[in-house]
Amino acid sequence: MSASETAGTRPRPGGAAPAVVALAATAGVLLWLLLGAPGPLHLGFLGAPVSMAAAVVACHRVGREDRLSRPVRSFWRLLRQAGVLLLISSIVSLLRANNDTGLSPWVGVPMLAGVLTLMTAFIRLPFGERTTIGWIRALLDGATVAVASTLIFWYVVLDLAPPGTSLVARVAAAVVGVSGVLLLVVIGKAAAAPASVVHPASLRVLTVAPLVDVAGTTLLIAGADWGRLALSVLALPLVGVSVTVAAYLQRRAPATPPRRAVAFAGHSMFNLLPFVAVTATAILVISVSAQDMSSRQRTVIIGAVLIAGFVVARQLLSLRENNVALRGIRRQQAELERLALSDKLTGLPNRTRFAVDLDERIEAHEPATALLIDVDDFKMINDTLGPAAGDQLLVQVAQRLREHCRPGELPARLGGDEFAVLLPVDEPAEAETAAARLLAGIGRPFRINDQQLLLHASAGIAIAAAGETADEVQRNADIAMYAAKEAGKASWVRFEPRMRQDMVHHARLASELHNGILRGELRLVYQPVFDLSTGLLAGAEALVRWQHPERGFVSPGDFIPVAERSGLIVPLGSWVLREACEQLARWRAEFGDAAVEAINVNVAVRQLRGACFVDEVAAVLSETGLTPRHLILEVTESSVVDGWQVRETLQALHDLGVRLALDDFGTGQSSLSLLRAFPVDVLKLDKSFVDGIADGADRGRLAVAAAVAQLAEHLQLKAVAEGIENAEQQARLREMGYRYGQGFHLARPLPAEEFAGLLAAAPVRAGVSGAELSSSR
Repeated sequence: MSASETAGTRPRPGGAAPAVVALAATAGVLLWLLLGAPGPLHLGFLGAPVSMAAAVVACHRVGREDRLSRPVRSFWRLLRQAGVLLLISSIVSLLRANNDTGLSPWVGVPMLAGVLTLMTAFIRLPFGERTTIGWIRALLDGATVAVASTLIFWYVVLDLAPPGTSLVARVAAAVVGVSGVLLLVVIGKAAAAPASVVHPASLRVLTVAPLVDVAGTTLLIAGADWGRLALSVLALPLVGVSVTVAAYLQRRAPATPPRRAVAFAGHSMFNLLPFVAVTATAILVISVSAQDMSSRQRTVIIGAVLIAGFVVARQLLSLRENNVALRGIRRQQAELERLALSDKLTGLPNRTRFAVDLDERIEAHEPATALLIDVDDFKMINDTLGPAAGDQLLVQVAQRLREHCRPGELPARLGGDEFAVLLPVDEPAEAETAAARLLAGIGRPFRINDQQLLLHASAGIAIAAAGETADEVQRNADIAMYAAKEAGKASWVRFEPRMRQDMVHHARLASELHNGILRGELRLVYQPVFDLSTGLLAGAEALVRWQHPERGFVSPGDFIPVAERSGLIVPLGSWVLREACEQLARWRAEFGDAAVEAINVNVAVRQLRGACFVDEVAAVLSETGLTPRHLILEVTESSVVDGWQVRETLQALHDLGVRLALDDFGTGQSSLSLLRAFPVDVLKLDKSFVDGIADGADRGRLAVAAAVAQLAEHLQLKAVAEGIENAEQQARLREMGYRYGQGFHLARPLPAEEFAGLLAAAPVRAGVSGAELSSSR
């Protein structure tokens, strides 16, 4: 993903200018007050329009953030509208510029409209229960607080106003003050919600607005001259500061708050507001009744108030019990969630948690990269040391990932020996650096009991692109990880779109291969093996070919890897084994001793893992009338080191009398040790050591080829050189001591009928093709 594509997914830089302007305006007003309010009053009221204009700009910027969810953008757009109304109120205040008691309707009406718009913005946020009962409960709480605050303003605050104050000005201030109390309740409920779409820090800062509203309107009615002037000129600038700071915090925060947002610290205070309102009203009733009623009437009122007080106390106790029970439920819920989202063995987040976090980052348009890590050859270690040691090893791998993960990176165990790390990056270089760091951490030796083990892992990197889902990103990482395995393991590969196309191609080819096996589209060709000393035919290797009805000839290099990856190598290998043995039986029946003694058949590691493979080989030999000496099974070095099960299968085959050939010898990392542990009968020198051997330029090839011949001679093994392509190579290999060889120079792989022509022309010399034999007949 390019920088231009990801520019909108990250928090935008900067954004502090409106807050700086609002703070500067407020500081200017405060300085003006401290200097004794010199000059005309317009200077003091000038800070409010500046601060509110900055608030409007800040809300407008946040409301246009594409990376934010629609409810968040809608919230800040409503705050922008409220800011415009308060800006109008501040301009009217600037034009009037007086320190009169109360609030002018010209100032109060747009201010009240702004407060109501703010209230609407908070009400539209998801908080509390969205059921009918939940709405009724919220309305009752609001009505309780509204009635109580109205009574307090009417009977207490308004009575403190200086004589001669306009009733309209006092009522306007009281109405705005009551609306501020209601706004405080609404903000408190939104901030106390278990999860809020608006950043919690922004909600906390916005509580300054209603507090300033209540304090300001109270002082406008009942305050002294200096206090009234101070709140008149500071109230709206402070509101502007709170809005701009809240917008800045929202702009700099992640696109979505944490999955389980922390409730607002003061939520208990907001839950108590209705009870505080009832208590304040009761006190007001007692004070009023003490002045205007008889003793009998006052007794009744006091009794009623006491009963109300007892009910309130009882409700407070119930509220406390409910809070204690709720905290216990939340603890249990958190523990259940932890167990459901954690891996029992390692304690790391599990596959579900990893998928949820990856999906949340993608939905929030935040940078996300999935790093899939698979321990190389873990099955062999698990089979060798046992499951208990394998579990200890997985725990240590998890600990290594914890140690080498940086803040913001989430390690997880997906299952088995497969781990993953969620990286908060979208740049290839950063993702690749993280992959190298984590693989290097796993690459350090592990200590299990008294043993020290050296592990390696392969990793696939998938960077979340625009429009991709979490499942697609994980699938891409899985594809890249298998590419790393095929590239030689102990490395990482970054996903490229072409890899998915290759995977689709492989899946399609696997389906066609499955049908091809059933339809009989595959056939065998036989590569002759010659005695290099006499030049006579000594054996044959069965090789599978596929003639697709639409694709034409499909190279084994294309379909064999597909068969191994898809598991089709097992039925394919079974067909090759039976077909080759049946063909050898036909040749021996037709040509007798002139036929080759044994047929070489390649066997895949998946076949050797099968519990019934030895029985299958014995059954095929019995059904075709062959003896074990008529079959040579070729296996690679990587198959031999696959695990104890494969080694037991090979030993059982050897005990049965089937000869075993180590194919591609010399290319593995443990060739010499295998000669002691593996019941080998034949060594086949890999073609890579035969290429260029004639000119002698590569001394390394010469040394390896000569060493293999000497090993075979001393261990009394049959040595076969593969890939002989010219007479010079043949002569050089014969000089080194190689008795047998195969390659295009000696004879190309032949169909069964052409190979039969070779047998009919016995004794056959190397270098004669089936086509030449056909033409001579």
